[in-house]
Amino acid sequence: MGVLLPRPVGRRAMLRGMLHGTAVGVALPFLDCFLDTNGTALAATGAPLPLRFGTWFWGLGQTPGRAVAAKTGARLEFLDECKPLEPYRDHINYFSNFNTLLDGASPQVHFTGWAAARTGETPTKEGSVKSPTLDVVIGDAIGAGTRFRSLDATSTGNAKDTYSFRNTGSFNTPEVSPLAFYARIFGAEFADPNQATFAPDPDVLVRQSVLSLVSDESKAFIASLGASDKNRIDQYFTSIRQLENQLALQTQKPAPNKACVVPPRPAEGPLGLEINMVLQNHKLMTGLMALAVACNQTKIFNMVYSNAGSNVRRLGESQPHHNLTHEEPVDPKLGYQVQVAWFNCRQMEAFAEFIRTFASIPEGDGTLLDHALIFANSDTNNAKLHSIDGVPMMTAGGAGGRIKTGLHIDGNGDVISRVGLTLQQVMGVSADAWGVGAMRTSKLVTDILA
Repeated sequence: MGVLLPRPVGRRAMLRGMLHGTAVGVALPFLDCFLDTNGTALAATGAPLPLRFGTWFWGLGQTPGRAVAAKTGARLEFLDECKPLEPYRDHINYFSNFNTLLDGASPQVHFTGWAAARTGETPTKEGSVKSPTLDVVIGDAIGAGTRFRSLDATSTGNAKDTYSFRNTGSFNTPEVSPLAFYARIFGAEFADPNQATFAPDPDVLVRQSVLSLVSDESKAFIASLGASDKNRIDQYFTSIRQLENQLALQTQKPAPNKACVVPPRPAEGPLGLEINMVLQNHKLMTGLMALAVACNQTKIFNMVYSNAGSNVRRLGESQPHHNLTHEEPVDPKLGYQVQVAWFNCRQMEAFAEFIRTFASIPEGDGTLLDHALIFANSDTNNAKLHSIDGVPMMTAGGAGGRIKTGLHIDGNGDVISRVGLTLQQVMGVSADAWGVGAMRTSKLVTDILA
């Protein structure tokens, strides 16, 4: 149950107290009583509500000429394959005709397109991710202060389906089961901010103490190392410090947050690539992810609907989406692959569900979606041709009023990294340029900036 307090209430009004004789600090709440009269900023400090950044991925792009109308700069107009997004048009921006420059590299099927969009670098070989993806870059800037640095999930049932990397050897492994995802977020270590009582887990306190000791004793050890070993051990202890900060949060009572509602435990269901399974697991994990963000468990989140080169299939059919893009003939009257278009529509229905879920949670003067920025992209444009120019990209959400929405932006052949640089600056990353080699740019997509 929430706590009702008269407006305005200063930040420290809820932070004073002792827990078993120990002074504790409590994270900033997001109740209306802690906001200004407009519901847009914290009453005591004037600081804005926190921003969140997420990504959403789908495979095999869209049929050219069937996603959005060609006109740009004006109000976004969805065509058949994007019709499921129509109710959320005013919250979305669509980016077309932004290109990937190969810079002498050979295109890697179902890889080069998404990697360039998310890292600003053209990969030289399959599986090579030299630069961090957008979510990691933005997470380094805004992701601290929550229990999870990021939350990752995939609807495909395959934990290898991730598009979140720091580099080739360091990536975020997604949860594949809604039940496991629930246990991770709302299990034994979750502290419900709306419960009257709170007692930190003794195991957390022990682990916190051990990690603190390791951190203290590491100083003398690091001083004795050479330059190369110092760099390696610094990365190691940075990871430990991040975990230590997460553990520290679990020893503090979270402040009441009316947007945080603990969902019922989901039933364990089948995992796999049959489309009804994919859609059901996507819906379940989307709901859990949105509530985790609302409960301030993370500021960074990543959802995969279908993998690059999507192998999602219809019940009873032997040919998955991927095979159909190659083998299904183009309908002579309609001018496109009918079954492929059907899969493309289902993917946009899933993205619409993702947007709807975030938009359904009230927060401050708006919704959780208003205070978030979601970047969605695919691996290819026309899957039949494996084209990497004009890979479809979208944003959803208002980023706390920092961007305009409802627009179709035509890149006119400019590098795809312009979009990534713009999103970084919107989210507060200090970056004047972004990308590698021919993909490096300092040019923003100014049309969307508020």
